[in-house]
Amino acid sequence: MLRSRVRALRHGVLATAIVFFVCAVVALLSWLSYSDDHDRLAAMTSRELGSVVSYSDGAVEVRWPSGSARIPYENGDRIVGKQSQVAFDPADPSRAVIPGADLLLQTDRALGGVTFSLAVAMLVFAVGLVRVLLAVRCVRSSPVTVSVRRIRLQSGLMVRSWLEIDGPVERWLPVYYDPVLVTLPSPVDVELRGGRVAVVDGVTIYPSGRPVVKHPRGRRVDNPAQPDPETRAPRGLLAQLRVDAVFVVPAPIVGLFWAYVDGSGFTGWITATVIAAALGLWWGAFRGSDPS
Repeated sequence: MLRSRVRALRHGVLATAIVFFVCAVVALLSWLSYSDDHDRLAAMTSRELGSVVSYSDGAVEVRWPSGSARIPYENGDRIVGKQSQVAFDPADPSRAVIPGADLLLQTDRALGGVTFSLAVAMLVFAVGLVRVLLAVRCVRSSPVTVSVRRIRLQSGLMVRSWLEIDGPVERWLPVYYDPVLVTLPSPVDVELRGGRVAVVDGVTIYPSGRPVVKHPRGRRVDNPAQPDPETRAPRGLLAQLRVDAVFVVPAPIVGLFWAYVDGSGFTGWITATVIAAALGLWWGAFRGSDPS
């Protein structure tokens, strides 16, 4: 029982730790960028009304009664000839910004990177905690002996183990992978606790989702009636991570979409790609991917 509990928990903790590490790095780098930009903006204490007189090489020329400055401004040609509020450093008027300037956008994006990373980490932690608490509650329930068959279903990129539960109403329960499932006869009597936690040969098999009464979608593979006892089932987390790596494949596309929507360029792309890749590994662990 301890072996199964440790394996399922280790897989989830490892995937969660990867998400936490990636979020921590992104949050730290974003905070350092935000702090630097914020310090630059904090020195711009003076305000005057100025005019945008020209645009070239990604910057606008802005003049106001007491000075002038070239201010980086993407697509600044659309504001040439307009007036704008100018914030500048009284000790160095060449350090200035206007609404919509690149420096303000960079500051907002950096702060957004901090808040987004923290939000992702908190959400992953909360979802994992709820899953653990539900499993613990089921373990404490009274056992009921039922006849089950272990099947594997592939739907898209995800391959999961399911227990097909016989009874007046046939049910299908997704479970976290354990090597004992590979050599499980079909059918076989097992203890079921709380309708979700199965005890097979003294090994606890935890649910990776809710039981359903309609056959889940996907390509089905049944366990043999009498599996070969010499069959070697994948046991280590390295094999599990190799299987979960398939969920990293969409990450660059997600990053490209985010960079396009946010307009954050290469920095936004690499940041979103890394976070999406970490979440992909976590998703495989959360849903109970099967490496067998």
